[in-house]
Amino acid sequence: MRLALGALLWISLNVAAAEAPLRFVVPDSWAMPMVQLERGHVTQGILFDVMLSLATQVGVPAEFHVLPRARVQNAMEHGEVDVRCYAAQSWLPNQSGDYIWSIPLWFQRDMLISRQNPSTSMVLANLQPQAVGTVNGYSYPTLQPLFEANRLHREDARNQEQVLEKLSAGRYRYAVSNQWTLDWFNQRLLPGQQLKGVAVLQEQTVGCYVRNDPKVPVQRILRTLLRMKMSGEIDDIIRLYIGGPGNP
Repeated sequence: MRLALGALLWISLNVAAAEAPLRFVVPDSWAMPMVQLERGHVTQGILFDVMLSLATQVGVPAEFHVLPRARVQNAMEHGEVDVRCYAAQSWLPNQSGDYIWSIPLWFQRDMLISRQNPSTSMVLANLQPQAVGTVNGYSYPTLQPLFEANRLHREDARNQEQVLEKLSAGRYRYAVSNQWTLDWFNQRLLPGQQLKGVAVLQEQTVGCYVRNDPKVPVQRILRTLLRMKMSGEIDDIIRLYIGGPGNP
């Protein structure tokens, strides 16, 4: 009898362990089409769909932790979350902890955005001193020398969508946006009102990284992400939202 109870307990513990959720961190600065945040919960978006599909294919529930951007890395380091997606190693030069990175999964293009096309070729160094719409906590290496020289100054908003809303309302002449958010934002505007990309600031590939912890199915996660990318599933999800491919 004791052996039977012991076996049942062992099976129950293993089932519980197998069903431990995969905890994804979601910065609260993200906006559509990356994710839609409603009252602190993720409801849709490119990255939401990818992370949910990843957890389903790995065979565990997905759990989303929405955190301020400044707390994201700390949460990874303290084991509060397991996976961070849409990140680049260059964004984390002082990363501490044991992590394993996926292959590149997405292509990010950061652009200087305006309400009007420039009459001449855009040269950043020739911009007059003025405010530029930016996201709080984001770094912009191409513009940083101009910020430090007080040629430009940041006007931060909480997320990327708010930056574009302020630009559209005429709060400033220029803002910084990634291509995804610009394309999503422009979908709801008439052609004559759509915002324009006037200069490419930076282009880079981004992926996911996973805490290298025995409790986390690291290799299954990485293999699944590779399969999702190679099969075209990730690019198909992008097309559902903005109609374009995930690579240049």
